[in-house]
Amino acid sequence: MVINISFPRHGEMLPCVDIFVCTADPRSEPPSLVISTILSLMAYDYPAEKLSVYLSDDGGSIFTFYAMWEATSFAKHWIPFCKRYNIEPRSPAAYFSESDEPQEPCTPKEWSFIKDMYDEMTERIDSAIMSDKIPEEIKTNHKGFCEWNLEINSKDHQSIVEILVDGKDQNAVDNEGNVLPTLVYMAREKRPHHNHNFKARAMNALIRVSSVISNSPIIMNVDCDMYSNNKDTIRDSMCFFLDEEMGHKNGFVQYPQNYNNITKNNIYGNSLQAIKKVEMGGLDSVGGPLYIGTGCFHRREILCGMIFTKDYKVDWNGGAKDKIQESIVYNIEEKAKSLTTCTYEYDTQWGNEIGVKYGCPVEDVITGLAIHCRGWESVYYNPIRPAFLGVAPATLSQTLLQTKRWSEGNFTIFLSKYCPFLSGHGKIKLRHQMGYCIYALWAPNSLATLYYVIIPSLNLIKSSPLFPEVMVHNTMENPSQFNMFCI
Repeated sequence: MVINISFPRHGEMLPCVDIFVCTADPRSEPPSLVISTILSLMAYDYPAEKLSVYLSDDGGSIFTFYAMWEATSFAKHWIPFCKRYNIEPRSPAAYFSESDEPQEPCTPKEWSFIKDMYDEMTERIDSAIMSDKIPEEIKTNHKGFCEWNLEINSKDHQSIVEILVDGKDQNAVDNEGNVLPTLVYMAREKRPHHNHNFKARAMNALIRVSSVISNSPIIMNVDCDMYSNNKDTIRDSMCFFLDEEMGHKNGFVQYPQNYNNITKNNIYGNSLQAIKKVEMGGLDSVGGPLYIGTGCFHRREILCGMIFTKDYKVDWNGGAKDKIQESIVYNIEEKAKSLTTCTYEYDTQWGNEIGVKYGCPVEDVITGLAIHCRGWESVYYNPIRPAFLGVAPATLSQTLLQTKRWSEGNFTIFLSKYCPFLSGHGKIKLRHQMGYCIYALWAPNSLATLYYVIIPSLNLIKSSPLFPEVMVHNTMENPSQFNMFCI
């Protein structure tokens, strides 16, 4: 159980936080879903001037950008509404789906006003997608729309970086005059003849882009379908980094994956209760849990390859930049675009020694292992109110596909140079190496599971005993003696 430190004691020394959200396909991850996650992250109970939210759109979709543009207007009403009435959860899609009527102290009039505004926004977004066209009058409202033309597609497009909300701009305020978090849209360059390395390279592009815009010392990343369910998550996470005795050792704080669509019977086993409640918590005692790719807070420095030393100190003022002048926003965007080209990482250590690692379907696991091998520890925190809620696979085929990806990816790690017993030898504890192997050997463990499921069933079908019969050999001359012995 985490003990909250006194945040007023730290005052303006609270770290700035960059929040990374990744999306890849507007068909499987609808823009209206993505912006609900974005809005929930912008509405954290944390100083807005210290928050920067970045969306990586690997699909390079104009409709996702349009949804982000719509979200900037709605955020001016949604964020103060959440903070005024202490709303939970702060994803508008989740909040309005949980209740059809306002709850005290929110007034019905204001609740209806916000709900109507949200419904109208989602209707405009969905209509644009259905018609496959953004209205021309809307395109003139932001220069970013001119980045798209008829030649752009999801696998072939230039770098796009647009600062939709500059949190340091005095004009970027909500309807109550309070500053808004910085909001940035990014679509890294993709070309058919270049390997784009999926989410790992998107994360590395976000690290570089954010370094020239906000450069916060703490990076949080979350999937686009995992909305914030707890307004205090950032403050809770800072407790582990700001702890005066142990905080300097903690490289990242990992939250579990929780889902809001698990059925009562959970027939596909997607709740992952053993992992969340037993295995990940148990790893806390030997060095910390794995990095699972979402719901995680990192120190920026460790994602850039820093090795832990006992005299390590951190400057929590990182990211506290001066206001970005409108006259140089264009220059910042152009510099950020140059950091997301297909050729930028050539002949560099990105994807190897720096950033999220490449070459594995579960790049998050080997990235976390490399961080542990550099001397850092991690923390697992599973609060009573889940920090994030997402959507679990809803069908058997989706579940099998996800499980296949996880099991194959982890087994590939075991058979590679990143095997915990090889790369972790002499760097992390043996028990920590064995903890990693719980997941690295997930695939071959299926053989024992199949045996347990199939063989007993066959025995029952054939009416064969599952276990040897117990034979009692009476060697006593008097049976009554045996009865007395049994009694």
